[in-house]
Amino acid sequence: MSIIKYILIPAMLVIYIVAYGGKADNMNPNKPGEDKMQLSTPVFQEGGMIPVKYTCDDIDVSPPLVIADVPEEAKSLALICDDPDAPMGTWIHWVIFNLPPDLDELPEGIRKNVTPVIGKDSSVTALQGINDFKRFGYGGPCPPRGAAHRYYFRLYALDIMLEFDRGQIDRGVTSDSLGHAMEGHILAEAMYMGKYKK
Repeated sequence: MSIIKYILIPAMLVIYIVAYGGKADNMNPNKPGEDKMQLSTPVFQEGGMIPVKYTCDDIDVSPPLVIADVPEEAKSLALICDDPDAPMGTWIHWVIFNLPPDLDELPEGIRKNVTPVIGKDSSVTALQGINDFKRFGYGGPCPPRGAAHRYYFRLYALDIMLEFDRGQIDRGVTSDSLGHAMEGHILAEAMYMGKYKK
């Protein structure tokens, strides 16, 4: 009896793996290769140097950003740009939110006001918060002389439109306030990093 058991159990295990092994991958929602939200830009490579045009050493406009594979159930997008290498701790360069989820790009040079129009379609608007320069909209890389700093563009797909009271919007929504408002509502994230040095 014991000999039969030692023969049958391995044989049954082989049959199970052959019959069901291929299906296990199909049931894994996090298997490699499935679509994930993407963020990129045509003006610098991931981890590459940010052109001076998009910094405080030149005209300081926001770079064009390309968005892809946003989850279908998303209700809005938000983006934060920060520099974790700043001498006084992480420095916030851009806070923009309530972007439409079907947006496929943020064009270059988003106006630096609270409610910028995105692109040529006046019906596409968003809200911008305040950066650590104490200004609305994008404030480009402006590091002290020395080593290159890293600048992370972090995109979030949310299952809600974010709501703030008018006074907070007029004073400037901070990245901390935005982070608290997004808690529990993030469906997907994407990130793109560039560097800059004087």
